[in-house]
Amino acid sequence: MAADMHAQGAAERRDLAVRAAVEQGLVGGSDPAPPLVCLLDTAGIRESAAALAEAFAAALPPGTPVLHAFAVKASPLVPVLRLLADAGLGCEVASPGELALARAAGVPAERTVLDSPAKTTAELREALALGIAVNADNRQELERLDALVAERPAGAVPPIGVRINPQTGAGAIDALSTATTTSKFGIALRDPGAREWLVRAFLDRPWLTRLHTHSGSQGVPLPLIAQGVRELHALAEEINAAAGRRQVDALDIGGGLPVNFASDAHTPTYAEYVAALREAVPGLFDGSYGLVTEFGRSLLAKHGLVLARVEYTKTTGARAIALTHAGVQLATRTVYAPAAWPVRILPYDAKGAPKPETGPPVAQDIAGPACFAGDLLASARELPELAPGDLVAVPDTGAYFFTAHYGYNSLPRPAVHGFTVRPSGGVRFALARPAQSPADIVAEAGGTLRDTLL
Repeated sequence: MAADMHAQGAAERRDLAVRAAVEQGLVGGSDPAPPLVCLLDTAGIRESAAALAEAFAAALPPGTPVLHAFAVKASPLVPVLRLLADAGLGCEVASPGELALARAAGVPAERTVLDSPAKTTAELREALALGIAVNADNRQELERLDALVAERPAGAVPPIGVRINPQTGAGAIDALSTATTTSKFGIALRDPGAREWLVRAFLDRPWLTRLHTHSGSQGVPLPLIAQGVRELHALAEEINAAAGRRQVDALDIGGGLPVNFASDAHTPTYAEYVAALREAVPGLFDGSYGLVTEFGRSLLAKHGLVLARVEYTKTTGARAIALTHAGVQLATRTVYAPAAWPVRILPYDAKGAPKPETGPPVAQDIAGPACFAGDLLASARELPELAPGDLVAVPDTGAYFFTAHYGYNSLPRPAVHGFTVRPSGGVRFALARPAQSPADIVAEAGGTLRDTLL
């Protein structure tokens, strides 16, 4: 019931925001209003952060250390990271750029976790100096850390862990499944001799105090995620038994909660995720281990909206086509893998009101602006017949869509605004990322270096 109320509230806020975006000139059905804008529902983001914290708090003994670290790659925008930090979350970073974003947002080092399969020595040294937790990906990285830890003053080593690949199998999307037999991530737990080597690696390194796993994200079912966490917990118990003490004191269980892109419903929920873990790994919740999570998509996806103008409509080969300003530059995965990443299309009129069904729905292609035939958000989608000046909204795009721009055709990054709905029904917008200008694009493309290759 609570989830249904959240979904209804989000849908109502969305409609208010669309109308307000048109009225306040953020987007419009004709020039000079911008033809494209992206919106983030700040209340929805806070609701998701609270739901995550509450689900784990309800299942753990009071005082159990828990860090919910947002996966920065899902939405690498400093104002978003700052909002999440204000809601109690830290950051999981996987590159120098993501670390710089987290630091710019004011996220403390002790609430930051560094993951990456290809960390340089310089990146590792910086993380240790800053006091940022590190999850080592492989044996060679551990050897680098041996030397770097030896350089540190006694007692000045942040938490360091090892990522394992439980090799528990793939979900529905191979490219997002990180616990396959041959995944590039972590130390493969079922390879011959690997388990024994891991136990010895911990016994030889008293400063190794964490284990980490992540089985994948969209398309990975809860039972498969829980199976990977069960393998992680069992290995921690084995290491601690061999050490004769609680050397491993925290488990980083990753993220990966799938998102429902078919409706406004938030399913599965964090409470359902925790229930699946409690059934598969009851010892995870007895307070013996601190926990770290690394959710991304599930925190942000449902709270993002792309809003684009229909510039032209036409019919080709009896197929109705609406040409819009939203395509591969914002919904890259949808365009290149539409079966795995279908999106909803919500039609609005030029004033920002939901477009009524005045007749039978019409099967229409919703096309983007890029110069290749596959730049489609939807094919033969049945919708009220669209006309130039109408708006199409693409919900559930708050993670990995417009936040991770793809520069095809040098299409500019659109403005991103967070919005808040006041009790009166008015909408306040706050700029989270400015629109990219043609001058910005030229500068990024080496405009000041025009003659250097002559």
